[in-house]
Amino acid sequence: MHLAFLNPQGNFDPRDSYWTEHPDFGGQLVYVKQLSLAIAELGHRVDILTRQIIDPEWLQFAEGFDAYPNAPGVRILRLPAGPPEFLRKEALWPHLIRDWVPNILAFYRRETAFPQAFTSHYADGGLSAVLIQEQTGLPFTFTAHSLGAQKMDKIGVTPGNLAELDKNLHFSRRILAERLSMNRSAVNITSTHQERFEQYHHLAYRGAVDASDDQRFAVIPPGVDLAIFSTEGRSTQEASVQRRIDQNLARDLPQERRALPAIVASSRLDSKKNHLGLIRAYAASQSLQAASNLILITGALQDPLHHPEQAPPAERQLLEQIRQQVEAASLWGKISAFGLQGQPALAAAYRYLAARRSVFALTALYEPFGLAPLEAMACGLPVIVTQNGGPSESLREADQEFGVLVDPASPADIAQGLQRLLLNQEAWRSFSQRGRQRVLERYTWERTAAGYLSVIEPILVESRAPQSRHLLPIHPYFRDPQPSNDITVAEIERLYWR
Repeated sequence: MHLAFLNPQGNFDPRDSYWTEHPDFGGQLVYVKQLSLAIAELGHRVDILTRQIIDPEWLQFAEGFDAYPNAPGVRILRLPAGPPEFLRKEALWPHLIRDWVPNILAFYRRETAFPQAFTSHYADGGLSAVLIQEQTGLPFTFTAHSLGAQKMDKIGVTPGNLAELDKNLHFSRRILAERLSMNRSAVNITSTHQERFEQYHHLAYRGAVDASDDQRFAVIPPGVDLAIFSTEGRSTQEASVQRRIDQNLARDLPQERRALPAIVASSRLDSKKNHLGLIRAYAASQSLQAASNLILITGALQDPLHHPEQAPPAERQLLEQIRQQVEAASLWGKISAFGLQGQPALAAAYRYLAARRSVFALTALYEPFGLAPLEAMACGLPVIVTQNGGPSESLREADQEFGVLVDPASPADIAQGLQRLLLNQEAWRSFSQRGRQRVLERYTWERTAAGYLSVIEPILVESRAPQSRHLLPIHPYFRDPQPSNDITVAEIERLYWR
């Protein structure tokens, strides 16, 4: 088959430039790249369609064509959309309609062959698929990754602040684009059952799709890149990462504590990740403090606890709260925080710390899927993870446990979960083995690719056309993005609060 992935925001290049360093270059780019490579490995041709950027600050994204080494079945196609310089994803809407979609249609007409199906990602990719389908009749799947209504819930949107927030975040355009995408897609693909039945069941999407309709949904989890995350050291950075860890521990811990197991928390500094809850749990348990250290891996921030002024304002505020908590609980000398960038370095760190019988902790208030714990499990680290969200599916099946689920709102429950693994060598060994096996059996990109293909192949055979369903009308703005046609806040208020 010839398939195309629609992912206008962010970008792709052989070096994975800027990944995790910008909000538009996050987890969904990893998802699209790895899925594309895995589908190509199965013998299919894949195009990754994204936006061309001609900007001295973003030199990697100027060429129209690109490719990954040793992946002849995958093309990276960058097509213009609006002005040449970088634009944040919220500013792309009119340029997708005026430029990007017409440029995609023109490109494939010049090639005299369109892909047989599209997979669309995020709301802007979904809208683009809707507009392409209207012109060509080609089917598409929709993978939202996250939905706008849930973001509105999380940041506390109210009738009083919606208009102001909408000026920059454009929830009005996003919600209507998502409704169109899930309504006209052949199949909506989610990572978990919880995502399907909770997110798509939100009032804002009522009348667009029925979350209980098995014909319209497929739950296909993402995978772990086993070429990077594994128990066998494959990175050229193994020795250098070990030296950096030892240097940071020597800076922060007395010598007699440096060889202890660690509680490893690796995530961005965000209040939703609940670092404070993890620290409270550690501070409340003398047995945990005696048996382990606490390590925070903080991306690009090299020494954030001692130099919080180097962090961006939002992260600096959280760091000050963490510092206050460490001071109040007398945890200096038991905690270390340092940066490691790139997946190979992170995997090398996991392997090194697993050899010390360490554990991985993600006590986020809510985690939509939870790929980070699976990556740690693949490297041999047992995990203690929030029970809220996707991990409740990936780490438990019937009465089998593959990681320890905890209530992130309860420091006592977090501490109990940590003690269960750190104070019992047999439990640590059992969860380490079971966790790694769970990833190998269920969470690989090859398995994700097979899942996508099992959805797309019947669509092509059956010619499952959206015309057989009730179709939502395309809003005038999505046909002609003039200010006079723009989607009003009142239209979203009626959907979100009805």
